[in-house]
Amino acid sequence: MTDKIIITIDGWSSCGKSTLAKQLARKLGYLYIDSGAMYRAITLYFLRNNINTDDEKKIREALRNISLEFKVSEHSGQSEIYLNGENVEYIIRDLIIAEKVSEVAALKDVRGFAVNVQQKIGEHKGIVMDGRDIGTTVFPDAEVKIFMVADEAVRVERRFREMFDKNPNITLDEVKANIEMRDYIDSHREVSPLRKADDAVELDNTNLSQKEQLDFAVRLLKKNKKIAGVGS
Repeated sequence: MTDKIIITIDGWSSCGKSTLAKQLARKLGYLYIDSGAMYRAITLYFLRNNINTDDEKKIREALRNISLEFKVSEHSGQSEIYLNGENVEYIIRDLIIAEKVSEVAALKDVRGFAVNVQQKIGEHKGIVMDGRDIGTTVFPDAEVKIFMVADEAVRVERRFREMFDKNPNITLDEVKANIEMRDYIDSHREVSPLRKADDAVELDNTNLSQKEQLDFAVRLLKKNKKIAGVGS
């Protein structure tokens, strides 16, 4: 039996990272881990408990009271995140969380906490994890790394369609401003900034369908001699 590996998918906001990661995990029978959901769940906890992001002592105290885990939903078959035993998968997708998550994720103690959880999950391999610093900081030795990009206008439209169902009052301008803010913070933060790992393969899916981006990733995996179970 070929050993399982770790596949990392990093990239800019709304590039379709989670979609591809879910596709690959399903195809390989791997566990999908949404690292962004971790930071969103932490942000939700901070908002609920009025944690001041300038107060390092309060931040450390808060993190000691946070437990994060992923469970596979019996209905969707997808992994969903639980915050202290509560399923918050859908709550964390709100624009309020999106507006705060990059600020919270940039905090040194928060990143240290999340990376520790992520690395523990990856100890047994067999995972596909997407995020901003997975291939550079969390799993620098991952066997396969993908870095996703797409034109900003396409990313804005994708995020708008995703969020409109939950918030019909949202505007394209609001979504565009949020994406630009997150991109700037994520790529300029002091701790683990968003960047392409030297050994990552870039995937521009501006004009690709979901099937085409999966085909791209499968071709990449087939080049890796350690991969088993990747069919046509």
